[in-house]
Amino acid sequence: MARLKDKYIKEVIPELTKLRGYVNPMQVPRMVKIVINMGINSAVEKDVLKSLLGDLAKITGQAPVVRKARKSIANFKLRQGMPVGAMVTLRGARMYEFFDRLINTVLPRLRDFRGVLPTAFDGRGNYSLGLGEQAIFPEINVDEVKKVQGMDISIVTTAKTDEEARELLRLMGMPFTAAGNRSA
Repeated sequence: MARLKDKYIKEVIPELTKLRGYVNPMQVPRMVKIVINMGINSAVEKDVLKSLLGDLAKITGQAPVVRKARKSIANFKLRQGMPVGAMVTLRGARMYEFFDRLINTVLPRLRDFRGVLPTAFDGRGNYSLGLGEQAIFPEINVDEVKKVQGMDISIVTTAKTDEEARELLRLMGMPFTAAGNRSA
């Protein structure tokens, strides 16, 4: 079993039950999925696109899905069907493993890292985080990176409110900053 799932079952569920007064363990919020989205400039060459997809696959341990443009936009030199992004949805054990690596390895590697903003919730208990480059993941060899690319990470929970989700992620180990401080 993933280390964080074990922590969730043994520590987080009892703590949240005590703090929030849940009567049933199924009421306790949990992480459902983590979605990693990488926007890709459609003007990149095929080998750079393959490299970016390979990097995303190494980071997540799962093959990414290429997202294509639904309509043509002349001002952006974008034609229908051109690749504009790649995404991966992680669930279950892979989700817990990725979250563990994110909070314990990747985020502390950021320069001048003081924590993530506790205000980046969407109002429904989901948390979003943006990273500036893929090279901060230990799976990526910096010398082999052909193009530096950022990514968005969305953590979807069953929490009804942002406060519930913030408490869940804090107990899972998410390094939040003090409310007013700006993070990396």
